[in-house]
Amino acid sequence: MSLLSTPSRLYRVLALAEVVTWTLLLAGMLLKYVLEVTDVLVRIGGGLHGFTFLAYVVTTVLVAVDQRWRLRDLLLGVLSAVIPYLTVPFERSARRRGLLGDSWHLRERTGRTAPERLVALALRHPLPAGLLTLLALAVVFSVLLMLGPPTQWFS
Repeated sequence: MSLLSTPSRLYRVLALAEVVTWTLLLAGMLLKYVLEVTDVLVRIGGGLHGFTFLAYVVTTVLVAVDQRWRLRDLLLGVLSAVIPYLTVPFERSARRRGLLGDSWHLRERTGRTAPERLVALALRHPLPAGLLTLLALAVVFSVLLMLGPPTQWFS
């Protein structure tokens, strides 16, 4: 069974990855700011977390469009990545409420709206869509790295 085989599986993997990278980042912050030992884990954990955060947001939008979530559920899904460790409880809640299906709806049918047509195209051609998405994430991630840590954006 591949990572993309079902919306439920993909979302579960990304929700868990968010938790793991939050843990790395928070451990790094503990080492850097509290214990004043090293900042290496902040750089590694921060980079991994930043990329995983962006991937989780893209996945949330992809799943929300395919599964036809309400706007409220989409926003809650995206916001769950902002608060440490909230992605897994949100994923479990979404699964219980039937928001995460066992099949990609738009892989089989034509979308009605522009976002649905785009998601349908991506689901029918996952390799090029995945590569384009990774490229777009890498560009966004690189721009964010050049801007520096979020704590410096408003100072």
